[in-house]
Amino acid sequence: MNLQIGRQSIRSNSFVLGAGLILFSFPAGATTLARMGLDQLAGAADAVARVRCVRAESRWENGSIWTVTSFDVVETMKGSTPARILVRLPGGHVGHLTAIVDGTPIFRAGDDAVIFLERSGAGGFSISGWVQGTFRIDRDPQTGNETVTQDSSSFAVFDSATRTFRAEGVHRMPIAQFRQTLATAIGRTQGRTR
Repeated sequence: MNLQIGRQSIRSNSFVLGAGLILFSFPAGATTLARMGLDQLAGAADAVARVRCVRAESRWENGSIWTVTSFDVVETMKGSTPARILVRLPGGHVGHLTAIVDGTPIFRAGDDAVIFLERSGAGGFSISGWVQGTFRIDRDPQTGNETVTQDSSSFAVFDSATRTFRAEGVHRMPIAQFRQTLATAIGRTQGRTR
């Protein structure tokens, strides 16, 4: 009788182990971004613009939630853009459901940023490297001085050279210095194909 219980116990444990392996063998929905330097971002972008967010609206598209953000273009630093652009990124909030996609920037009305834009097949834009191609502009209320901080400076990105994840990037750089650094990066990438 003990032998029968032992076999049944082994079968039960095997079933639980097999079910666990099947359950955890499906890929997780994690986002891994490969680090892109400023030269790579400038080379990948069709346009680079300083923008101000007008509004962001999320909606269902083919079974997924997407957010379309409307921006007024304040200044174009590379390429050409219309005065108002639409940027489409995965994730957002529709009704009682929220879809969060790690690595995608989130904008609210009034946000100021410099973004690296890639034209999308849908007629609008996407952001090159997502958080890596998003640089927030902050203004000191006392001095009026503006600084730029890259969204990925607080997001761990995979560095293929060191094979590690690191959070780094532009952090509180004066905007004049950022403009010069960006102009140099764009100059280095002019004439190169993507």
